[in-house]
Amino acid sequence: MWLPLLGLLIGIGIGSALAFPIPGAYVKYLSVAVLAALDSAFGGLKAILEEKFDGTVLLTGFFTNALLAALLAYLGDRLGVDLYLAAVFVFGVRLFQNLAIIRREVLTAWLQKRHLSSTGGEKNG
Repeated sequence: MWLPLLGLLIGIGIGSALAFPIPGAYVKYLSVAVLAALDSAFGGLKAILEEKFDGTVLLTGFFTNALLAALLAYLGDRLGVDLYLAAVFVFGVRLFQNLAIIRREVLTAWLQKRHLSSTGGEKNG
């Protein structure tokens, strides 16, 4: 359960430690790619907590989302419209929804564990 989170933290650490300049023309593409990756990571973590995880769904979702977001950014560049903002909005909303579900699942599990340990203590004491 903690392996994806550990991988995410290691990736953030490596990305923060390396000074890699990104040309301004690719900033839009990178932003939607990062959001697509975070969306997939949080979706995968949510699926693990709900015991519905499927690696195939995670990988296909990641590549499909990244390709669609890149396509929107490319079309937006060609048309002179900021279409990448649609992808940013959708991924942002999904990130917050997934984070809320993850927080709720972790909090529920922690409260249940705490309740069980306190009632178990009463039986023994």
